[in-house]
Amino acid sequence: MSDEQLVGIVLVSHSAEVAASVAELAKGLAGGGPVVPVAPAGGTEGGGLGTSSELIAAAAASVDRGAGVAVLTDLGSAVLTVKALLAEGDELPERTRLVDAPFVEGAVAAVVTASTGADLAAVEAAATEAYTYRKV
Repeated sequence: MSDEQLVGIVLVSHSAEVAASVAELAKGLAGGGPVVPVAPAGGTEGGGLGTSSELIAAAAASVDRGAGVAVLTDLGSAVLTVKALLAEGDELPERTRLVDAPFVEGAVAAVVTASTGADLAAVEAAATEAYTYRKV
């Protein structure tokens, strides 16, 4: 399966380092299947802590292959930034969805599921299901 058929994943964090590290972890745990388009969108344009609508929009455009884009966020204001972009209507690719999921576990579940060729609804469901993962 080519990456042109895969759901894209955007990971929005207040920290560029956190977003990039979670993207690397999720891609690494996805194994040897098709390479899912994953883009971190962390921090501000100046390298500080925060979120940037410009970085989020650019990341979403970079992973859009026409199968949809799942956006996962770390904290509340990142959610607000993505919601504002979605409300604009033309800032994010068509079929972009904000996914309510834990950031790390949800990112791994989303990337692994997307690597199977699953559609956007299945990717969202897998990421959301990560809320039920128990560690002890």
